[in-house]
Amino acid sequence: MESQGIQIENVSVVFDVPAAKVTAVKDVTQQVPHTSFVSIVGPSGCGKSTLLAVISGLQKASSGTVSVAGRPVTGPDPKIGVVFQEDSTLPWRTVEENVAFAMQIIGISKDARRQRAKDAIDLVGLSGFEKSYPSQLSGGMRQRVALARTLAVQPEVVLMDEPFAALDQQTRLFLGAEVRQIWARTHQTIVFVTHDISEAILLSQQVWVMSYRPGTIIDVIDIDLPDDRDASVVSTPRFNELHNRIWGSLQAESMRGFKQQEAHEKVTT
Repeated sequence: MESQGIQIENVSVVFDVPAAKVTAVKDVTQQVPHTSFVSIVGPSGCGKSTLLAVISGLQKASSGTVSVAGRPVTGPDPKIGVVFQEDSTLPWRTVEENVAFAMQIIGISKDARRQRAKDAIDLVGLSGFEKSYPSQLSGGMRQRVALARTLAVQPEVVLMDEPFAALDQQTRLFLGAEVRQIWARTHQTIVFVTHDISEAILLSQQVWVMSYRPGTIIDVIDIDLPDDRDASVVSTPRFNELHNRIWGSLQAESMRGFKQQEAHEKVTT
């Protein structure tokens, strides 16, 4: 049912900055169907992360509403998990302690925490590293710890804000494939923010393209590629058609943003 997914209704976000107001997101109305995988792409500074923060409850909308499974989002909710771009592992905790941390905060019993942490660590392929500390892990492995911590809480929705941006291309491809496999098993609703068009196409069922600031949704593309796709799909004609369509929308908005920034710099210098 659509009501079980994410409903975004006329959401705008305005920030007060010195001597001005900046509209980061403007009048966004969209639906993310239950158990679907949606990616958001757009120029730098277009409000992708701000929109994700509103969905998560970490950022209050200036106007409009967001609901998840029919419940209004009014603040952070254990049913909405977030994986950030930055390394969010706690260096003084082991892998299993990091994964159990969020569950401890929301009051899950010790026995349940232990079992859920084990299941989540297995799910992201980190079995055998339970007693390791973040300093002993690669960047990709630390992001898997962050993902396991989110999954262990068993959220209905997982929001991912450029989680692989700091990783090399090979690791990105590997982790992207892993996330898609996890999604196929858990049937959670995922919203994934990325700058990488190919990554968005490979992972998603649908891609939203945002305009330059004020950010709004200017195109919605259904990704009609096989569900069991892998990296080899990038060489297919349909992948190239989808990439060209997204890039066409994105290129125009990126150029508009560049010109606005250039004009602003001329005024202020």
